[in-house]
Amino acid sequence: MKDLFTTGEAAEVCKVSQQTVIRCFDSGRLQGFRIPGSRFRRIPRQSLIKFMKENNIPLDKLESGKKKVLVVDDDHEIVELIVDVLLRDGRFDIKTASSGYEAGISTQRFRPDLILLDYMLPDVNGNIVCQTIRENPEFGNIAIIIVSGVVKQDEIDQLLKSGAEDFIKKPFNIAELLDKIADVLRMK
Repeated sequence: MKDLFTTGEAAEVCKVSQQTVIRCFDSGRLQGFRIPGSRFRRIPRQSLIKFMKENNIPLDKLESGKKKVLVVDDDHEIVELIVDVLLRDGRFDIKTASSGYEAGISTQRFRPDLILLDYMLPDVNGNIVCQTIRENPEFGNIAIIIVSGVVKQDEIDQLLKSGAEDFIKKPFNIAELLDKIADVLRMK
């Protein structure tokens, strides 16, 4: 998977002229950097994705078409169930993490479109992970669904205030989980 693009490669992916990409780069609408000592520009993958989403450019030339999902839960049975369901669905690339620390590393490396985040992790609560992700502008496009057995509405509201798009209660219905994922990722 390519992580850095020339203006010509970015133009091909976006199906626009190279000059259009250069103008967007030079105006600051498309983030990237110049190679020191030259006039060449380079565009990181995440900047290109952000630009494409902001301008309603389909991502099909950039990715496999599959959405990337990071499943963060320390309950191995839950993780196994969710991974199995998402693999059978066929629309997702999946990675897993079992702690807040692993979630941070995986978010940085995998750059998921969605994080299914357990609230009660062994090292930190999910709302802290959620807030940490939300504080990093690089991760602004990542959707988060909190998965938890929490039942009090005020706790659920607090989780949503920490930056999650949605909440699903354990135990969950498989169809409901897939519907929430599709809604959050606008896949319907």
